Amino acid sequence: MKVCLVGSSGGHLTHLYMLKRFWQDKDRFWVTFPKEDAVNLLAKEKMYSCYFPTNRNLKNLIRNTFLAIKILKQERPDLIISSGAAVAVPFFYVGKLLKIKTVYVEVFDRMDKATLTGRLVYPVTDLFIVQWEEMKEVYPKAKNLGSVF
Repeated sequence: MKVCLVGSSGGHLTHLYMLKRFWQDKDRFWVTFPKEDAVNLLAKEKMYSCYFPTNRNLKNLIRNTFLAIKILKQERPDLIISSGAAVAVPFFYVGKLLKIKTVYVEVFDRMDKATLTGRLVYPVTDLFIVQWEEMKEVYPKAKNLGSVF
């Protein structure tokens, strides 16, 4: 199985990295911001840099959409996993068009309100994971797998 892990640097990247028990034995690659924390954390990993800032930035949304097309066609992953933020959106929609399975993990610090990225990818996500039972009221089709931490 080949896995694409996509997310912004900082907390979202840390969140994905904490899923190491799942991805460590898989063929994988990462898509994130080329910031110091990401470059250091993923020094021994295959990493593609995406454009930032992403939040409410139409130019970089378009650029990251073309990047998603290029990377996903080239790498052909079986699965895309993300915990946000906005860079996940083009990868999930392009992934859906290419029939790639997607898993979104809503962030831990949201207990009763959706994130913008969560709202945007929820309609196209194959498995939407929340970490609090209360979040199933926000995302009725979600699965609560408890805390990643």
